This record gives sequence, structure tokens and C-alpha cells, in this order.
Amino acid sequence: MAKLMCLCFIILTIAVVVSAGGCDGDRQDMIRECGKYQKFPAEPKLAPSDACCAVWQKANIPCLCAGVTKEKEKIWSMEKVGYVANFCKKPFPHGYKCGSYTFPPLV
Repeated sequence: MAKLMCLCFIILTIAVVVSAGGCDGDRQDMIRECGKYQKFPAEPKLAPSDACCAVWQKANIPCLCAGVTKEKEKIWSMEKVGYVANFCKKPFPHGYKCGSYTFPPLV
């Protein structure tokens, strides 16, 4: 019985660790591959690289948006984030909230 409880504890610990870092890899990939296309100033908007778009296509966007704080919004131009998302063919739906930013209708 003690072995079974120990095994259950180990499995639960692994599950918690994996879910806690759910999108840290996506966040690091996004910073590395897309950072220069999404930071302030809002202009000019540059076409993102294929590597950046590949990150966008696989990223867990709801998880990433849940981690957007007011402090991060001072670094990242949410307007540029929307531009990159559209360019990479994974646009935000109208009214989608990412941090405190609400995405407008696609132009």
C-alpha cells in the first residue's frame, strides 16, 4: 500500500510540474523567434520570419495571453502582436483579450 501511495504521489507531482510550465517553452520560443517583430515602437511593422510564424502556429495562445501583465504590455506592442498573428495566419478573433488588450476587428 505504501508503494502505491508513493507511486501516486510521484505521478501527481509530475503532473503538477508539467501543467505549471504549460507554455513556458512557447513563451521562450516566442521571445527568441518573434521578439523583434512584436516589441515597441508600434511602427514600423515588419513581416515576421518563417521561424516566427512556425512558433505562432504551434503556440498555446490562450496560455500565453493569460501570462500577459501590464508590465509586459509596456515591452510588447499588442498591435504588433496582432499584426504578426494575422501575417502568420493565426489571427486573434475580434474581441479576444490578451492581458488587458482587446483585439479589434481584422482590417
